[in-house]
Amino acid sequence: MEKKFKRTTVTAALPYANGPVHIGHMAGVYVPADIYARYLRLKKQEVIFIGGSDEHGVPITIRARKEGVTPQDVVDRYHSLIKKSFEDFGISFDIYSRTTSDIHHKFAADFFRKLYEEGKLIEKTTQQYYDEEAKQFLADRYITGECPHCHNQGAYGDQCEKCGRDLSPTELINPKSTISGSAPVLKDTKNWYLPLNQYQDWLKEWILEGHKEWRSNVYGQCKSWLSMDLQPRAMTRDLDWGIPVPVEGAEGKVLYVWFDAPIGYISNTKELCDKEPEKWGSWEKWWQDEDTRLVHFIGKDNIVFHCIIFPIMMKAHGKYIMPDNVPSNEFLNLENDKISTSRNWAVWLNEYLEEFPGKQDVLRYVLTANAPETKDNNFTWKDYQERNNNELVAVYGNFVNRALQLTKKYWNGVVPACGEMTDYDKQTLQEFADVKAKVEELLDGFKFRDAQKEAMNLARIGNKYIADCEPWKVWKTDPKRVETILNISLQLTANLAIAFEPFLPFSSAKLRKMLNMESFEWEQLGRTDLLAAGHQLAEPELLFEKIEDSVIEAQVQKLLDTKKANEQAQWKPAAIKDTVSFEDFQKLDIRVGLVKACQPVPKSKKLLQFTIDDGTGTDRTICSGIAAFYEKPEELVGRRILFVANFATRKMMGIDSQGMILSAVDSDESLSVVTTSKDVKPGSQVS
Repeated sequence: MEKKFKRTTVTAALPYANGPVHIGHMAGVYVPADIYARYLRLKKQEVIFIGGSDEHGVPITIRARKEGVTPQDVVDRYHSLIKKSFEDFGISFDIYSRTTSDIHHKFAADFFRKLYEEGKLIEKTTQQYYDEEAKQFLADRYITGECPHCHNQGAYGDQCEKCGRDLSPTELINPKSTISGSAPVLKDTKNWYLPLNQYQDWLKEWILEGHKEWRSNVYGQCKSWLSMDLQPRAMTRDLDWGIPVPVEGAEGKVLYVWFDAPIGYISNTKELCDKEPEKWGSWEKWWQDEDTRLVHFIGKDNIVFHCIIFPIMMKAHGKYIMPDNVPSNEFLNLENDKISTSRNWAVWLNEYLEEFPGKQDVLRYVLTANAPETKDNNFTWKDYQERNNNELVAVYGNFVNRALQLTKKYWNGVVPACGEMTDYDKQTLQEFADVKAKVEELLDGFKFRDAQKEAMNLARIGNKYIADCEPWKVWKTDPKRVETILNISLQLTANLAIAFEPFLPFSSAKLRKMLNMESFEWEQLGRTDLLAAGHQLAEPELLFEKIEDSVIEAQVQKLLDTKKANEQAQWKPAAIKDTVSFEDFQKLDIRVGLVKACQPVPKSKKLLQFTIDDGTGTDRTICSGIAAFYEKPEELVGRRILFVANFATRKMMGIDSQGMILSAVDSDESLSVVTTSKDVKPGSQVS
């Protein structure tokens, strides 16, 4: 039997304060979290909505060093920008604080000390790279070198951004410190670890058996982690920016950012409760009372921290409730390309609010309609325009405008009485009668995209009703009938103000003002007596406005200009490899081959199979991992390409590959086969 909770704590992932927020953040975390919090408030449930900026960690120190300012300067700037963007966009946090606050520093330090004093942490000495010139240990991002997999010369100590492989600093070839440029040395250092392995059986029971209702992407990722042996994870770091580790012998060390950041949810709650205890009560009831439901809204890159590490921290502490649900979203792409802050490939929220004043709800609507709830999804400016013009304007806005303008025209803006209803009237009202249960079920199940779609279906019903009834025609022959049509239309309009309030709060507020509705509750949704006969409406306005092609074209061009600037500014040819002797070069037998056939290798996304005339009279087969760059591989047939002829035969997907096709890497990292400019005979040697 499902547990009934007295209250709900809603958290939204703390955005990292080293840049503004973009539409990927909004679609992934903040819009769905806000919809849910607003929905619970409308139902008159006890709820608290917690947010804040994550202000510690290495990326902030790197930005500060590049800009020649302090880390505090960086987080102060972006915390203010992010907070204002959320406020302007209608993200209705009850508190939006930060992890550099005194309250948070003390709370996180006390949390760590309790685990330390109770023996819940493991002390380990390991070797870590140390910069002898800068006299400091190096975080993974302060180390670069050659990737051992793709040989990219600029790989970081935690990841190669070219091939995407996760790395450890000791895997890098010729590592260098980004601070001094010198080669770092390995040196012993002591840190404190959370023994994740000791809680693995509990996690399996709690998540895999107890929360099968979680979204498949969340449950699946947890299951994957728990199928492996969890290992102790360091909760401290050798850095000078962060919360000092509150134990003896830990000088120069701070709490791991993923230890201190989630504690920010709790410390921010304490900050709010301390300010307004009469309204919120104690912070403990929101985090330690079994009658409280905890829900984390996050992106998929944070699943392991919110479902594995943070729960273990709270379990080890011993007093905290566990999250009841973690409705994580996947990623939102932009114009079919991955959103990237480093490439400026994003729609930044602060810029959107400047360029589209008053259109917060349009973006909220589009992001919810394209919400990446169980798989990655895509935002395009064309879709943004179409959803605004064809749905918000042509359906929702059109119905509301007709109902209000006709009432103004025929009854001076006074709600007419509802007379005798036809079967069609009753049928329309019946369709509305079930809406509350449908939308509730979807919102309770965190299916925000479908819930908003159901709310828009109400507008479609209303729009069809008024179009079918044609009161502007009926008025000439039966004014009494028009009274009923408009009464029903206005009741449906009032219902839309309620149904859309969690999704489109600005538009609902505007509609309530036009309807002269001071307040409403979720329980009223579906009723047909929301506006009494004789109720005076306010002056009608357009709820939404059409967005012209020129506006969208300007946004698309802005992105194209960004892409072009990136290509010009960022591309550099790969570093020249170490010198080789002419004798070594001569060992490679590079030849010209005529492509006779080329097709994808079955069951492989990467490989193309070439059949090549190499001049010997016997065709040669070579497999090459360039399928992603040739949608029509048959177009390569007839080309003279270069290949290495004296590589040992290698099995690839069961095929004997007899050589290697030579390809050039372009600035966008696409591959292109190397060809000859003349019709050189197959088998000709390159020298």
